[in-house]
Amino acid sequence: MKKKLLSTSLTAIALMVILPVWAQKTEVPEVAKKAFATKFTEAKSVKWSSESATEFEAEFKLNGKEMSANFNNKGEWLETEVSIEKAGLPGEVLKTIENQFAGYKLGEIASIETPEMKAFEISLAKGKEEIEVVIDLQGKVIKKVDVKEEEEKEEKEK
Repeated sequence: MKKKLLSTSLTAIALMVILPVWAQKTEVPEVAKKAFATKFTEAKSVKWSSESATEFEAEFKLNGKEMSANFNNKGEWLETEVSIEKAGLPGEVLKTIENQFAGYKLGEIASIETPEMKAFEISLAKGKEEIEVVIDLQGKVIKKVDVKEEEEKEEKEK
């Protein structure tokens, strides 16, 4: 009986300690929400999530387009992404895809803007290989990431 009571007590104590930590959500700072509201005054269906302890993403609709915007915990705008179709890609970007990624199938495409640049983020697949590339307006590949390798790297960091 004493063992059962001790076991039940230890379980209860463990739950009191673990559950509040597990249930905690990272709250989006008001300064980030205000910066978003100022930059995207007409945004609809806004849903916030945490990218990290200091970066927050708002997914929303604006003028019928699916978009997302990232802000840091100081309310500074970091990036905006807008989902687009292949037809929305400039000729130079299409040439780069045709020349450097022949045989790949296009997946999701987004126009991205940061304080430093404007570019396009494109998901590509060929067989089992999946990559994401960032191509600037002039057609220069800025970044190329193997999706599976990136996922494995992120999993190891957890």
